[in-house]
Amino acid sequence: MIHLFTHNDLDGVGCGILAKLAFNEKVKVHYNSVGSLNYQVAEFMEEATPRHQIYITDLSVNEENAKKLDHFAKQQDGFVQFIDHHKTAMHLNEYSWASVTVEYEDGRLTSATSLFYEYLLEQDLIARTEPLDEVVELIRQYDTWEWDQNKNTKAKRLNDLLYMISIDDFESRMLQKLTSAAKFDFDDFETQILDMEEQKLERYLRKKRREIIQKPVGDNWVGIVHAESFLSELGNVLGKENPHLDYIAMINMGSKRISLRTIHDDVDVSQVAGKFDGGGHAKASGCSLNEQAYKLFVAEAFPLNPLKQDAPHNVFNVKESPNGVLYDSKEKGTLFLLPKEDGTWKVENKEKFLDTIFSSFQEAETFIKRKYAAWLVKDEEYVNFLVENIRRLKTN
Repeated sequence: MIHLFTHNDLDGVGCGILAKLAFNEKVKVHYNSVGSLNYQVAEFMEEATPRHQIYITDLSVNEENAKKLDHFAKQQDGFVQFIDHHKTAMHLNEYSWASVTVEYEDGRLTSATSLFYEYLLEQDLIARTEPLDEVVELIRQYDTWEWDQNKNTKAKRLNDLLYMISIDDFESRMLQKLTSAAKFDFDDFETQILDMEEQKLERYLRKKRREIIQKPVGDNWVGIVHAESFLSELGNVLGKENPHLDYIAMINMGSKRISLRTIHDDVDVSQVAGKFDGGGHAKASGCSLNEQAYKLFVAEAFPLNPLKQDAPHNVFNVKESPNGVLYDSKEKGTLFLLPKEDGTWKVENKEKFLDTIFSSFQEAETFIKRKYAAWLVKDEEYVNFLVENIRRLKTN
């Protein structure tokens, strides 16, 4: 009997679908959360015999289970194949039965589904088809967030569909499409509920934009929000709208989990997650809400006020405007960011300039948003400010 242990997200379920296409009724798929995998594997290993074949995808085992799997493979002549793409699992490559690849030679990030698909093709366990190629690539793009760069909303909608129906129903629908259709697409029912989900997402994002708070955690500035749905979309939107924050931490009190997202190439949230017994990708990771994390992300954040949003539809008071950019804050009042001829920026507050000269607009904005929780004001306030201060500003 073949047993596949995999994640219960889109990438993990993609592996489950591939296994059922390759092995049919011979495989039993075990879907796991990050926290449950090691328990499930340890329990299974107590009864495992050489007649079992063990596949593990998209989730990493701990050292204790790795040793058990290694003993099973070497001493009991059992079959083990571990396939993952998370940087935090790279150390498992020391085992002969493990294959962890973070990116392809051409620089594209991998996914567990794409790696497992290639493995099954190499072993002649599955036949390549056009619909299967497309679905595997959609899953890879969604899991690596490449879909956002490519504007490939079909990948996002595939993930949305998984979370709107049960895993069993999703599996059944995908297997039917992949074995009978010449081209992969959503049917009328799926399209209708996906359209409804997009409307729900927009309402959810509007609500959460008003709830985010910021605070320093270690060497980073973090945006913190309590959320239980649309985590990838929420983390991406809040990160883009608040680039002065190093990463976004989304707290789910029910599951006692923290999901971490960043839009910055120089920030690795898998390292942050690792401090709290978690892991994942450089730009998307998760960890447990343990006692230390609770203190930093919940208890210390509780007294803080939510950030005020930047004015969204300005025409004149826009970032990097050569005429200057106006912000407001509770602590310091208005803050006017003014460009100099040499490309640097200075900040005026109450008709006096701050001592610091900033090398770029982004550096100046990051400073006032972190230090004073400032927000971009509406055009009307901006125009009034310029009219009242035009002579003084020209002199400066």
